[in-house]
Amino acid sequence: MDGTRDPQVEPVVRLEGVSRVYGGARNRVAALDGVSLGLGAGSFTAVMGPSGSGKSTFLHCAAGLDRPTSGTVRLDGVDLASLRERALTRFRRERIGFVFQAFNLLPALNVVDNVTLPLRLAGTRPARAVVDEVLEQVGLSGKRGSRPGELSGGQQQRVAIARALVTRPAVIYADEPTGALDTRTAAEVLTLLRQSVDAVGQTLVMVTHDPVAASYADRVVFLADGRLVGGLEQPTVQQVTARMQELGTWGDPFAGRSAGHGVRR
Repeated sequence: MDGTRDPQVEPVVRLEGVSRVYGGARNRVAALDGVSLGLGAGSFTAVMGPSGSGKSTFLHCAAGLDRPTSGTVRLDGVDLASLRERALTRFRRERIGFVFQAFNLLPALNVVDNVTLPLRLAGTRPARAVVDEVLEQVGLSGKRGSRPGELSGGQQQRVAIARALVTRPAVIYADEPTGALDTRTAAEVLTLLRQSVDAVGQTLVMVTHDPVAASYADRVVFLADGRLVGGLEQPTVQQVTARMQELGTWGDPFAGRSAGHGVRR
């Protein structure tokens, strides 16, 4: 399965035969098993599967947080295996954005300082115009001086999204970004992520358990036992739910939430 829209254009992220094995001969576990996948520029991909399917390992390998046992990961044209640890850390800081379920904001810093932290860590002085643009994009122009404790959960996640966007990364990886939010706030955050793809061509990869969240993506890919087992283009909540039920992972715990998220499809 390939996420490339044009076969002549190199995907922003390309995994080729990626496997990640843990343990020794007696307790060997293949968290990923020969995964090959391309993610095109300006695409929004959701990654789903049962617990233990390899979703987190996929994200860690695709983002250079973990090194595959075999196979290759190329991101923005760079083979991540070719980078030593310090260069890889710098590359992640400059070319990859992260959004997690936990907002991971520093409570003593205000919105601007939290957003610009990656740039400061990289030794770069943030341009005021870029920061202003990103804060406007996420709807926080009026909260520049606020600290995380003065913000709602949804606003804190918007700060985290702004922090991921400010470096103009090649790709943003979002790991359960709405897991700690109520239904209405989750819909607002998902709409914001969708807009970052549609308006500025951001490439976005989101790991989620939620069919409603997955319905905001252009495509959903499914993992089971460390392998890719299919996908959906332009997914709906109903299609994703049915596919997850086919995988035998759960009944339908999100059915009650489906009506609450103003889903675009």
